Amino acid sequence: MPSIQLPPEDRRLSPGTGWTRQHWEAVADGLLAAVQPFAGPGHALINLPGPRPSFSGTRSDGLEGFARTFLLAAFRVAGAGGDDPHGLLPRYAEGLAAGTRTPTSERDLTEGDQVSWLAIADRNQAMVEAASIALALRLTRPWLWDRLDEQTRERTRAWLAGALHHAPVDNNWWLFPFTVGGFLAEAGLDHDGAARAAVARGLAKIEQWYLGEGWYTDGRPRAFDHYNGWAFHLYPVLHAHLSGEDDLLNTYGARLAAHLDSYARTFGADGAPMHQGRSLTYRFAAAAPLWAGALSGHTPLAPGVTRRLASGTLRYFLDRGASEPDGLLSLGWFGPYPPMIQSYSGPASPYWASKGFLGLLLPPDHPVWTEPEEMTPAEHGDAVHPLPRPGWLIQSTAADGLVRLHNHGSDDQPADEVLADDPLYARLGYSTATGPVHDGPADNHFGLVVDGELSERGRIRPLGAGDGWAASAHQPRIGGTELPGVTVTSLVLAAGTHEIHVHLVTGAAPGTEVRHGGWAVAGDTVETWTDGGRAGATADAGGVRLTSALRCVEGLTDTAAIRRLPSGTAFGAVGALPVLTGRTGSGTSRFIADVRLSRSASRRFDGPHVRTEGSTIHVLWPDGSEHEALLDPDRPTAHRKD
Repeated sequence: MPSIQLPPEDRRLSPGTGWTRQHWEAVADGLLAAVQPFAGPGHALINLPGPRPSFSGTRSDGLEGFARTFLLAAFRVAGAGGDDPHGLLPRYAEGLAAGTRTPTSERDLTEGDQVSWLAIADRNQAMVEAASIALALRLTRPWLWDRLDEQTRERTRAWLAGALHHAPVDNNWWLFPFTVGGFLAEAGLDHDGAARAAVARGLAKIEQWYLGEGWYTDGRPRAFDHYNGWAFHLYPVLHAHLSGEDDLLNTYGARLAAHLDSYARTFGADGAPMHQGRSLTYRFAAAAPLWAGALSGHTPLAPGVTRRLASGTLRYFLDRGASEPDGLLSLGWFGPYPPMIQSYSGPASPYWASKGFLGLLLPPDHPVWTEPEEMTPAEHGDAVHPLPRPGWLIQSTAADGLVRLHNHGSDDQPADEVLADDPLYARLGYSTATGPVHDGPADNHFGLVVDGELSERGRIRPLGAGDGWAASAHQPRIGGTELPGVTVTSLVLAAGTHEIHVHLVTGAAPGTEVRHGGWAVAGDTVETWTDGGRAGATADAGGVRLTSALRCVEGLTDTAAIRRLPSGTAFGAVGALPVLTGRTGSGTSRFIADVRLSRSASRRFDGPHVRTEGSTIHVLWPDGSEHEALLDPDRPTAHRKD
């Protein structure tokens, strides 16, 4: 990692990662040093190099560079009790003074103005960045805000107050004026009551999206992703902690603890967070809710588990080149990967990862820093854990440390229309070692083929999740239109490394082709194989292998095939996925596939035995346990028989 000088590993204190608080401080210092050469006049805007600007424009992107790195600097300085040996805060104080002097609605930088901040307006990016700036000011208030001259304070207050009087996007964005309001109220700057009103309004808005058991949906009916942790839980809990409001902390802290109980299960043993949902370029921001639990005292995790997960995810990305070659975080997962990047992201967007350094607010003598690392949930043994609220089934295997997420409830579809499937939300499965295909054949997908075009899931209707199973239904769509009268009901049964996927198709014309794509694997090289109704691909990335395999059990009787991936995935430039095909019969048609994702390169299918009796599916797993499932199109049920 260029420009980042790391201390020696400490495998006694941190047997899993070797990293300690000193490593976190060193990484923070390195990341901040790397962006410094790109600060503009007056340090008001930090315009980082990149392949393209965001759709908000270059001025907005420069503000993003200032705000998100300011938050990292705030965690670093506040966590050190105000000690600032690198002179971070004076630079950001200078930027506040310069940027707020003449805010503008001009989205892009001009030759005559390389300094002014973008004015906050309805649903513009400046509102998002105002939250980071407000939180950074709140954390560093004794060493920065209280030392600013009166004119700079007033101009900054006026600029921030714009967030209180403009409309956010109707989702987690309500927490941005909430965060601004929290700072202004605490600093005694709530002159018209708008700051406290924004705090109350933000909490009221997100309440409508809380579904219980620690899970929020992000504005849309079923939009579940990392924003649960790094937004919905983080901002309210941090506000309650900083303001000392015990009632708020008890409410939102309890929700955070419930979330962490399941969220901790989604990290791979190698530190990888789940590759699902938008804004994945924020990378180790995934550690933020872990630290928030420890900071607030509302966590089910032991201190050593918290640090093991957080340090694991930070090291996971840095060891794989996320800041290479110049010390800057790129738009991608490991290195740059444009297909996974949303249009709202610009060159500085990855620095939302600064939230992952929240743990620096915990003092050096806190148990989260002093107790030895402990094993993560994925390392304790094979497990399959249902999450009924988002409609997920989390499957982990201790031998290879992989975690898989079977998706039967998240689609990110708006309430008033159905959009094209987003590969980051609509797939049947996600994992800590695979990424979805963005511009090639659909992985982890079951669809019908009509006139050569593969159907999409569209809106997903969850039908339940329980002990080792999850199910959903959807009306398949092609070209934005539902196939008339057609329904697909899907069920997954999981145990160990094994998955059995069952799909019922009703209402389709006899002879309609169906296609089932498996896990997409990618790396430096890929070996593939087919054998009748079986197919597989093994990717090799730096000597680490990952195998995806499919076997026909019922209905998918056509020859198995391998599809190559023109742009690989976020995990490698060379990729492939196995595919099975079949055809519908008259009436209801059933299709069953044996699916596997593992670190083994074996081509053998020595896994579950499946037999059917009418609508009942019996699965005998290799460990001797059984699942029995009834795949009724309206009320599928399953239970495990040990």
